[in-house]
Amino acid sequence: MFNQNRVLRRVAAVASISLLTGCGMVSSSAGADRPIVVGTTSAPSTLDPAGSWDGSWELFRNIYQTLLAYPNGAITPQPDAAKSCAFTDSGNRTYRCELRSGLKFTDGDTLDARAVKYSIDRIRDINAPSGPAGLLGSLDRVQTLGDHEVLFHLDKADATFPLVLATPAMSIVDPDDYPAKSLRKEESVQGSGPYTLKSYEDGRQAELARNDRYHGFADRQNDAVTIRYFHDSATMVAALRSGAIDVTYRGLAASDIVALQSYRTSDLQLIDGSGININYLVFNPKAPWVRIPAVRKAVAQIVDRPAIAFKVYQGTVDPLYSMVPAGLTGHTASYFDAYGDPSTSKARKILADVGITQRVPLTFWYTTDRYGSETAKEFKELKRQLDRSGLFAITLKSRPWKTYVAGYQTGKYPVFGRGWSPDFPDADNFIDPFVGDHNTLGTPYSSPVITGKLLPESRAESDRGAAVGDFEEAQQILVDDARLIPLWQGRQYIAASDGISGGEQALDPSTIMMTWELYRKVSW
Repeated sequence: MFNQNRVLRRVAAVASISLLTGCGMVSSSAGADRPIVVGTTSAPSTLDPAGSWDGSWELFRNIYQTLLAYPNGAITPQPDAAKSCAFTDSGNRTYRCELRSGLKFTDGDTLDARAVKYSIDRIRDINAPSGPAGLLGSLDRVQTLGDHEVLFHLDKADATFPLVLATPAMSIVDPDDYPAKSLRKEESVQGSGPYTLKSYEDGRQAELARNDRYHGFADRQNDAVTIRYFHDSATMVAALRSGAIDVTYRGLAASDIVALQSYRTSDLQLIDGSGININYLVFNPKAPWVRIPAVRKAVAQIVDRPAIAFKVYQGTVDPLYSMVPAGLTGHTASYFDAYGDPSTSKARKILADVGITQRVPLTFWYTTDRYGSETAKEFKELKRQLDRSGLFAITLKSRPWKTYVAGYQTGKYPVFGRGWSPDFPDADNFIDPFVGDHNTLGTPYSSPVITGKLLPESRAESDRGAAVGDFEEAQQILVDDARLIPLWQGRQYIAASDGISGGEQALDPSTIMMTWELYRKVSW
């Protein structure tokens, strides 16, 4: 077992590569400087919210509005386009929002209750394969009362519905510019967010400028932002060091993070914050050997998470022992409670108890271009651990993301790796997407107790702390089934030039960057 006690632990949530020197610093006035240039590896797949359930949300948060969102420091959704929102009944089945007055889209059209209803309805009507219609599973219908009031009627209790409304998937679009039954193809945007999309080059960059028509919670610290899209971390970091970009967000490789931590200069800073994205293994029970619960449990007994976190990812991720990450209400260490430290002898007994004495052949699949350059190293480490036990013979196979998705959605992989960045920061979103006959993994996972009892009961609780018991029981079922094995929990890293402030405030609880919090320092 890898001894993580030999690894120095972090002593601060925010680490600066060097001490600031010189005179006092104050915020620059919004609009006084040139655009702040942000680099990321998370390029949009579309500019239409009805077609995206992916990294496009990064851009959407800055150019569209949602009824609710997460202002800096908020841990629950707060009004943005809405003036107020609340459930009107004790059963969490009718949700009412009153809009702010005077809301306009960038072209001057009015943003009213009709636009909100239109935006939500078209998501379900279009039902794009890559779209977010699945988030609206509890919604029955949307009703408008006048120009400023919207009622959402749910077909079952769902205390997570406000969290869904706060996702960029529920961005409000102009009915005059977005077709009701198909996705918009133009590379332009008619939104009402903090910025307008001044120009856009697919896969290259997006230029944002302050939207003077915006009315919402965002207190913009700059007038313009340019987002540049990179294919890999090394190129992005090189651009940061050369001054071609001011900030990096999402996509930093572990080796680059470690290099930045040791890069002693007053020119750069590295901000390290907690994250709730996770990485895990999925077992397809239709595959030979994998259908045997003892085989899955033996793998879970051998996997050495600290070795993966510290040897492969160099301490830039944390070992995870539950599908619900640390920091969320309802998190447990259920896998550690069940299996403890990695043990070959315990795994051998698990197999022997069901009569398996031979080496079990398994094929592990991973994607080559989705979760970072360390993914291949991670799976080589998993293979090393399992092969060394003498209980397994692991074959590794990989594909690029586009073809990889098609493979796992059609059940072709016995065991495969996945990552998950949440739609919203709630334990529900780390359980519900993975169970049921039509889950996000393409491998049906029937768990009637979770889907028919525990999740419905938890969604009846507006106080999420009151749902902890349901989440704990659901996580124990996941452990007992061993269909999903959590591996690690990510952290958030922002690298920036020393002249940039606001990085700590730029991340909302859903780990989406709010670029309006960034600004250039000026001395006095």
